[in-house]
Amino acid sequence: MQGAAGTGHWSKAGRGLVPLRGLFVRDRDAYFFTTDLAGTPAEVIGSYTGRWNRATTFEEGRAHLGLETTRGWCQRTVRRAASCLFGLYPVVALLFPALPEAKRAGAVAWPGKEGTTFADALRAVRRWRWAEWVFPSAGAHTVVQKLPEPLHEIILSALAPAA
Repeated sequence: MQGAAGTGHWSKAGRGLVPLRGLFVRDRDAYFFTTDLAGTPAEVIGSYTGRWNRATTFEEGRAHLGLETTRGWCQRTVRRAASCLFGLYPVVALLFPALPEAKRAGAVAWPGKEGTTFADALRAVRRWRWAEWVFPSAGAHTVVQKLPEPLHEIILSALAPAA
């Protein structure tokens, strides 16, 4: 990697001027900043690249699980909702492989897609829950089963992503 590093100051409210190290990495055309002046450039870049998994987790959590979309914004509500949403991931990860192959329906296909994404697994688990648990619990199982198969599929396809 080629780049440049330098130290300057940053004005932070309540703390005055704070020393700041800046790194530019030419291979990535990216700037990295840190207030930790003791770290080497490789350590600073390593700490940023190590954040990738966490950033991806939160991005996927927002996109597929509704993280940060709670109706309540008090601290207790957010903590409770976030814990439940993060707990949903392992539940889906355990339920999806346990589903029979025929129940793993609802995957979205696109050119070049090779495997099953978390969104596909979540959709399949939701379809299964609607068909095997929600409809029978509500007493609507027999009504839904009497529908023509194409309409039954449309209903499940509409409910799975929205649930």
